[in-house]
Amino acid sequence: MIIDCHTHITSAKAGTEFDESLHLEAVEPVDASFVLVSPDDTAEDPNKAVSEYVTKHKDKMVGFAMVNPTEGPIDSKAVAAITEKLGLKGIVLYCSRAGFHPAHSRAMRFYELVQELNLPIFFHNVAPSPASVLEYAQPRLIDDVARDFPELKIVIGTMGVPFSEQTLWMVSKHKNVFADLTIRPGKVWQVYNLVVSAYEQGVMDKLIFGSGYPVATSGECMEALLGFNKLLTEANLPTVPRDTIRNVIKRNTLELLGITMPGSS
Repeated sequence: MIIDCHTHITSAKAGTEFDESLHLEAVEPVDASFVLVSPDDTAEDPNKAVSEYVTKHKDKMVGFAMVNPTEGPIDSKAVAAITEKLGLKGIVLYCSRAGFHPAHSRAMRFYELVQELNLPIFFHNVAPSPASVLEYAQPRLIDDVARDFPELKIVIGTMGVPFSEQTLWMVSKHKNVFADLTIRPGKVWQVYNLVVSAYEQGVMDKLIFGSGYPVATSGECMEALLGFNKLLTEANLPTVPRDTIRNVIKRNTLELLGITMPGSS
C-alpha cells in the first residue's frame, strides 16, 4: 500500500483558488494521501475546508488539522472535536511559523490530550519568513515531547530540513518518532545526501513517503527515489539498495500511525 503522507490543497500560486482536479491528479498513483492544513490557507476556517474536501474523498484521503496550542482552549472537548466533528485524523503543527517552542508548557498539555486520543502529530517546517523563529524548527527540540509522551506518534516533516542530521538522531532514539521523506526531485544533491545519510544511520525503516504537493507530485517523487542510484551515476559515490528505498515508498503509514480509514488494512 502506497501512502503519500504529505500533501496540501492550497494553490501553488498565491492569490489563486485551489484547483481540486490538480490535487486529485497529483495523488492518483498512490492508494491514499494525507492532506495537511497549510498555514498559508486563506479560508475562513482552514480545518473545516480540509475536512469537507477529504470527506468527499474519504476512501483515499486523510485530513490533518492545523493547531496552535498556545492559542485558544486546551481541553479534551476541543481536541476531541477535531475527530468527532471534523473527522480529521491527526494534527499538524507549524512551530517555527507560529513562533512557539515545541515543548511550550501549553503545547505539552495539548500533547497529553492528543496521546489519549491516539492522534499522530506532524511537525512541519516551512520556508522561513522574516517573522518565523528558525530555532523552533529544530527536531532536537521535540526530544522533550517524545520522552514525556512515549506513545505519541510523531512525524518530523520533510526530514527536518535544514536540520536533517538532528532528525536522524531523533528517529533512531525514539520508537514512535518517524520522518517524512518528502524530497524535491530537482534538488539532486540534497536528495542524495538525505537518503544516503538515513541509510548509513540505519534508520530507513523509520522513514515514510511524502511528496509535499503542490511542490511536487506523488509520481515525480516516486520516480526520483526509485531512480536514486542513477542520480550521480558517474560520480562513483555510495548507493542505496533499491529494495530499501522501495520499502519506504510502500510502507503502510496508516498502520504505523494508528490511522483507520475505509478500505485501509
